[in-house]
Amino acid sequence: MSTAQHEYGVQVTWTGNHGTGTSGYRAYGREHDVSTAGAPTIPGSADPAFRGDPARWNPEQLQVAALSQCHMLWYLNLAATAGIVVTAYEDRAHGVMRTNGTGGGRFESVALHPHVTIAAGSDPAKAHAIHAQVPEVCFIARSVNFPVHHAPVITVQAADGPA
Repeated sequence: MSTAQHEYGVQVTWTGNHGTGTSGYRAYGREHDVSTAGAPTIPGSADPAFRGDPARWNPEQLQVAALSQCHMLWYLNLAATAGIVVTAYEDRAHGVMRTNGTGGGRFESVALHPHVTIAAGSDPAKAHAIHAQVPEVCFIARSVNFPVHHAPVITVQAADGPA
């Protein structure tokens, strides 16, 4: 397989100047927009614990989402290659971040909880085992410096309809 370089450009635009800029910690909003050509804009903010708007996505949520998305997309790829027919996939991912006394912090872990439904006739043991292969190829999981755990649940769809 050949190697390739992939590049990703995004624009982050701060929209939280409430008239006096950053004249004080409480004087400005954390609102911003994350955009790229051809995709919907993501309304961003800080975590509400840091004076952010809970109605907007924060970077910590986006990091957990990116890990969950990457795992799902690689899982679907590996499942298709292995002859496992996935008919539904849902993940309830959960990240843990700890702040320190200086205001900084870091993620300690992320746990993925994918619930995968496979077609009747697909091998549930193989479908489960594929989850262990994903961390070796998921670009995002391979790029973070904290553990990403996964606890998958596999359901076999009834032969006569949805699970």
